[in-house]
Amino acid sequence: MHTKGNMTVITDKKRINEIFDRGIVAEILPSRDALMEKLYSGERLSIYIGADPTSTALHLSHAKNYMFLEELRALGHEVIVLIGDFTARIGDPSGRNTGRPPLTEEDVKKNVEGWMKQIHPLMNFDDKDNPPRLAYNSAWLAPLSLSDVVGLAAHFTVQQMLERDMFEKRMREGNPIYLHEFLYPLMQGYDSVALDVNVELCGTDQIFNALAGRTLMKRLKNKDKFIIAVNLMENPKTGELMSKSKGAGVFLDTGPEEMYGAIMAQPDEMIEPLFINCTRIPLGEKDALLSEGPRQAKARVALDIVARFYGRERAQRAEAEFEKIFRTGGVPDDIPEITITSPGELGDQLIAAGIIKSKTEWHRLIADGAIRNKDGVPLAHLSLIPSSTIILKIGKRRFVRIVVG
Repeated sequence: MHTKGNMTVITDKKRINEIFDRGIVAEILPSRDALMEKLYSGERLSIYIGADPTSTALHLSHAKNYMFLEELRALGHEVIVLIGDFTARIGDPSGRNTGRPPLTEEDVKKNVEGWMKQIHPLMNFDDKDNPPRLAYNSAWLAPLSLSDVVGLAAHFTVQQMLERDMFEKRMREGNPIYLHEFLYPLMQGYDSVALDVNVELCGTDQIFNALAGRTLMKRLKNKDKFIIAVNLMENPKTGELMSKSKGAGVFLDTGPEEMYGAIMAQPDEMIEPLFINCTRIPLGEKDALLSEGPRQAKARVALDIVARFYGRERAQRAEAEFEKIFRTGGVPDDIPEITITSPGELGDQLIAAGIIKSKTEWHRLIADGAIRNKDGVPLAHLSLIPSSTIILKIGKRRFVRIVVG
């Protein structure tokens, strides 16, 4: 251990190696050895991760990033959670075959509010000595003048920008590349300079942007910056990623029962990625857990993850609810209730109550026969609501009690 001021930096090699060897880290630039030397030395590092609030909800692949950052904070390092409230209004081109639509300031504000609630269980913001620091990049990006932006752009060439995989693909396919998309790496790169950090944590899809920051740090601060690139937790069979923009994955803005059910609904090949990235069950227990069979292994992983967000007791209740619904065909004890005056307003009321997200989802569920009564009869086949009270099952995990007034 090394003490800097009132802050103790933990240098235990075994503990540090356990964090970095779990399987979350994909690449370290310029080298792992150089970063380990810094961590072992007791130097207190400033480490950040940035994310653009482009939707209302985060998912488990984001959660693993904040869990990893929290482990570095617990070693005594300064960690910064950067909200890209300005860059979200540009639109990150990473991994996109088309331009990403920019967001309004109002959209960003709403999304940030939801994100902070979702991140809070993953990091100790109440730590008195070394709490995570929260920053918004509008603080330094919004005041930049056109002269400032031109100055940043002078550190890069058009050829460097065109080397990005998605830009090369778009050019081959004849899809447009918008000029403002070239500005995104400059803006994200400047975040490192404004924060004056030692380390950036990012997903492997963000390495290009992180390297832009490394270039600017060297040229504007004469300072090196490490990049820790973490995996994107893809399905090992299909390559599919959790995606907030596509609405695919296990999302953090759900209750314990829905989160538990969503994890149990993940394909069997996702058990190991979920175990490695989103639990802290000792890595040495992995093989034994996987040998229990998919059903039991997934249940243990789901319980551990839900407990991290909602506590052990609520996670166990979620597990019991799941067993009740899916093993015995029962109905949860606590389900939402809405009152309607006629069957024709059911869809509107479900949307208003937040049970169904949109008219599009409502029509899709009806077409798929995914809204059923307790006997399994699809709603589309019911000419009317047959009684004053009926329980409907929506998809695999949602239930609602309908009262006809």
